[in-house]
Amino acid sequence: MDTPPRSRAAATLAASRRAFALLALAALLPGCGQSGSAPDAPSEPPGPGDGQKPAAAAPSAAASAPPASPAPAEDEPPPGQPVGPPIVALSGVATPPAPPPEGSPRLASISMLTRVYARPSTDAKRVGFLRAGAIVEMDPEPAGTAGCPGGFRKIKPFGYVCLGPDATLDLDHEIVRAASRRPDVTHKLPYMYGVVTRGGPAYARIPTEDDVARHEPSLQKHLDRWAKDEKSGATYGLDVWLKWHTEPAPTALDALAQRVTDRDIPWFLRDGRRAPNLSGLIKTDDAVKIDEVSRRNGMAFIESFLHEGRRYNVTTDLRVVPADRFRPIRGSDFHGVEIGKDIDFPFALVRRAGGKRWRVEGKKLVDGGELEWRSAVPLTGKQQFFGGKLHYETKDGDWVDDRHAGRIDPAKKMPAWGKNGEKWLDVSLTKQVLVAYEGTKPVYATLISSGEAGLEDHESSTATKRGIFRIHTKYISITMDSDAVGEEFELRDVPYVQYFEEGYALHGAYWHDKFGRPKSHGCINLSPEDARRLFFWTEPAVPPGWHGAARSLTGTVVFVHP
Repeated sequence: MDTPPRSRAAATLAASRRAFALLALAALLPGCGQSGSAPDAPSEPPGPGDGQKPAAAAPSAAASAPPASPAPAEDEPPPGQPVGPPIVALSGVATPPAPPPEGSPRLASISMLTRVYARPSTDAKRVGFLRAGAIVEMDPEPAGTAGCPGGFRKIKPFGYVCLGPDATLDLDHEIVRAASRRPDVTHKLPYMYGVVTRGGPAYARIPTEDDVARHEPSLQKHLDRWAKDEKSGATYGLDVWLKWHTEPAPTALDALAQRVTDRDIPWFLRDGRRAPNLSGLIKTDDAVKIDEVSRRNGMAFIESFLHEGRRYNVTTDLRVVPADRFRPIRGSDFHGVEIGKDIDFPFALVRRAGGKRWRVEGKKLVDGGELEWRSAVPLTGKQQFFGGKLHYETKDGDWVDDRHAGRIDPAKKMPAWGKNGEKWLDVSLTKQVLVAYEGTKPVYATLISSGEAGLEDHESSTATKRGIFRIHTKYISITMDSDAVGEEFELRDVPYVQYFEEGYALHGAYWHDKFGRPKSHGCINLSPEDARRLFFWTEPAVPPGWHGAARSLTGTVVFVHP
């Protein structure tokens, strides 16, 4: 499966993103591409060989640098000022945020996207987002009612939330309790994930035998196939569904036959209860089947349980789906390296499988063994052509082919924003490499998957847009979709998403493991672990307990070039 293509239906939005940011928001994000746009984008963000160059490309004279970072005009901290202790370091070490103090004034989100405003007015710009179940500390006094009949409350560390359909002071609200499972930012994937292998229903509650007979008439045939499927069947990936469970994974037969008591079922689904209507799809009190999942769907889950021998999962918006309709997803284990800690310049990242080490014997190259795919190989700095192909000398005295391992060097010409001490991301589409800088100091390097059309025109292909941008909107997870004919996708809760231009974003990809080669429909795909580390390193920072943040002119610079 691949990153969804850009949404053609949104083509007219590109010229009016500033106005769009002030309108009511759609629940789903479009896919990657020039026509896409993140919901609640704060305002229009600034914009401005064959992998054989010995140094990273420098900005061209024609490239316009992003504007300086001005002080915020509304209620948000100055650029770079911490909004809480670091949650995830570049090393991957995580420090989960502490919950708000017991007894302190607090409010809770009861919507999949609760907006945080810079001022107590619905006309103010959005500076962040909460997600259902989040509980944040607030100031006890009301802060105005402009556009908000329920009144605003100022939350910590900054911003204002409107009480009403999206937020409440009732911390025992059923949605708050049902969605109390927060994203797990200590892990490469914030939820349990699965990709649909066989379409089927999504339920408002646990279906009865009669419900199943009505809505899944071919269930036995489906289960027979599923039980024998080595890649997604009964024996596959039970550890994924048990992500938040402490008991050992059951055997396949146990999983099929086990009967459980009500205490193992989420409280909000016991005794025939319907799930709280967070999805908005429950239209009547007797609703059972409320949606359909298809083979183009990827989904995230917060609960997994057995009921009468069958496993069900609960989506992040509280739909109930049979787990046997999904292939559990673990996500790639690959991640990049910390420069100066794990490795020093110069080095190469092995971007393709099947690469070889070569030894020079006389005037010939002799096979010295395979290169470990996606490993970092220390180099001496020497390079030479053998048989018309560029090779790099390793510190072990071998040679590696540039077609399999791309040399990584610091920027040859430091851009102004680096000299000014800003964090920035240097993305090479030819090398399929990202290098993160803190000012002039490179700190992290990894492999990416950019648009599969390579260096073609991004407006007419799936190429990644080149230029100088700033990250303007971030989400711990958000849905990406496309309704292009013949390529309908819906990838829910794509992890660690960072929008830098229109519908283009850096984000984790849980559905493939091809990092180091073009693979996406325009976005910059990262391994889930790389996406997690970089998400918490870049600006705008996402405060503890929040699900996203937005700033138009002060985010981390992203320089995308050949």
